[in-house]
Amino acid sequence: MSAVSNFTACRRFQNGFREELPFITNKFLTNNISSPFHKVSLVHSKRMFKGSNIRMTLVDERLSSRKVVVPSEILAYELVQGAKVRWSYIMEGSLPEPPTAILLHGILGSRKNWGSFARRLAQEFPKWQFLLVDLRCHGDSASLKKRGTHTVASAALDVLKLLGQLRLTPRVVVGHSFGGKVALSMVEQVAKPLARPVRVWVLDATPGEVRAGADGDDHPAELISFLSKLPKEVSSKRDIVEALIHEGFSKDVAQWVVTNLRQINPAGSSPSPLSWVFDLKGIAEMYQSYEETNLWKIVEDVPRGVHINFLKAERSLHRWALEDIRRIHVAEEQAVEEGGGVEMHVLEDAGHWVHADNPDGLFKILSFSFQGF
Repeated sequence: MSAVSNFTACRRFQNGFREELPFITNKFLTNNISSPFHKVSLVHSKRMFKGSNIRMTLVDERLSSRKVVVPSEILAYELVQGAKVRWSYIMEGSLPEPPTAILLHGILGSRKNWGSFARRLAQEFPKWQFLLVDLRCHGDSASLKKRGTHTVASAALDVLKLLGQLRLTPRVVVGHSFGGKVALSMVEQVAKPLARPVRVWVLDATPGEVRAGADGDDHPAELISFLSKLPKEVSSKRDIVEALIHEGFSKDVAQWVVTNLRQINPAGSSPSPLSWVFDLKGIAEMYQSYEETNLWKIVEDVPRGVHINFLKAERSLHRWALEDIRRIHVAEEQAVEEGGGVEMHVLEDAGHWVHADNPDGLFKILSFSFQGF
């Protein structure tokens, strides 16, 4: 299994909207690695290479003298590949594109949320590769400035543009919470008909307006508001965890939030202050869009070749109304008649953080999407 990642970009995609949406065609010119990489690691550097604005390279640890640049100014990403995958767009040659799945994180998350789960999938399904991205305003993508408003739709378009740049046509798209709506918005925006069938997984999110939680639940809007009052630099993760718990947020959420803190000077000899890696103002806009965005039209009129799977966590803090569940079940019946597909699943013994609360159960439910290759 290998992993390929990017941080910044050196060129823009200028071939038009249709070429940026990889669901449209599978006639891509792919670049490939002629010999298999056993392991690929990242080298971060703020030093600018002469004549280039690339700030990250890849090093093959088996052939450490060989370096290749992975350009993308669209989103920061990581490509986790199974042991039988030999494909790469960054090298010369031609090999069939392996089946690809995209894993999208939720609000205030990052691609790292999916890291261990993606590696487990790649080990179990060695012919697959898994694309993990930092959505706009999150993780390493926060430093890539975006124009316009920060919405579910703009986040989805970013992912479609990245897929176009990488010349990838995914077979599976998995999105957790906010990422689930991003996945639905990708289906809404992409040109039809699709180049190939695609399975979409919406994990613990509904297509319509988001309802506020009950007293005692963790409220993302209130969490974002509280974080905006904290200093941009802090000395200790523990202090932030304690402050969040004192404010009424759960310990699990507090510990998850501080994964967004990084040392300002990790190479220094003395402990370095920590800073937030996200763009909180942009994230506030994205969460408001998440609450307001209505994508029921895609669910109730599923495009041909699309199969949408909703997964409800048994102990979810997300507001699943009986009407939401009823509409999904109605869409299930209608989609079968029209050549699409909608299904509802329940993940037992799990709260909203499905891939952390019950990874084994989630793995079992998702696994059938990767079989047969």
